[in-house]
Amino acid sequence: MAGPQQQPPYLHLAELTASQFLEIWKHFDADGNGYIEGKELENFFQELEKARKGSGMMSKSDSFGEKMKEFMHKYDKNADGKIEMAELAQILPTEENFLLCFRQHVGSSAEFMEAWRKYDTDRSGYIEANELKGFLSDLLKKANRPYDEAKLQEYTHTILRMFDLNGDGKLGLSEMSRLLPVQENFLLKFQGMKLTSEEFNAIFTFYDKDGSGYIDENELDALLKDLYEKNKKEMSIQQLTNYRKSVMSLAEAGKLYRKDLEIVLCSEPPV
Repeated sequence: MAGPQQQPPYLHLAELTASQFLEIWKHFDADGNGYIEGKELENFFQELEKARKGSGMMSKSDSFGEKMKEFMHKYDKNADGKIEMAELAQILPTEENFLLCFRQHVGSSAEFMEAWRKYDTDRSGYIEANELKGFLSDLLKKANRPYDEAKLQEYTHTILRMFDLNGDGKLGLSEMSRLLPVQENFLLKFQGMKLTSEEFNAIFTFYDKDGSGYIDENELDALLKDLYEKNKKEMSIQQLTNYRKSVMSLAEAGKLYRKDLEIVLCSEPPV
């Protein structure tokens, strides 16, 4: 077996297949945390510039720092100083750019959550790998983007390899939500605000005043608003409305049960 590649593969190619894209991602996301950041980001940018220089695409600029700043301004859409998988799909010429296809055409986060609800029937925060194909198919149908069986199979296989990192045959909600456009991905907005089970139970009990085991849309509104204020995060009325709508997509007949909300707000999905 050959030793590890010193040179990242494929960066010089005019078009990448989905699996080549994945290899590049895994090469640079060395710690596997779902972002290319810090030293990883510097390495990626250096190698990309080198590959582009080799293919006559190097741009003229004063310094490495300036070039990198310009590059991040162009591609780091949510300005968090890191490159996410979906942002990388805009940088690299992926064949049919399958991730970009999902980001542009998968619809709203509310539709994403509706599809999730259909497959995560026990509200575990996971769907099984063997359900992924159906889940993707449903998302593409909602977006009026029908794909033939072979292409759907390829997408399923690639996304499975991307997100089932420990090979346990389960795909988590927060990982799968990376298929959404950054600005639509309300689940990413809750990063850094995740609650422990104890904190979650205390909050849910506070808003479920009659002890019915569920809260309604108005109570969810108040809960989200308070959660954001507690974490000193800004949120417009429009954002609040969108997030509420997305979370309420998990509800049944307007009732959002404890387990429905738990998979969105808890740091560890319910056991």
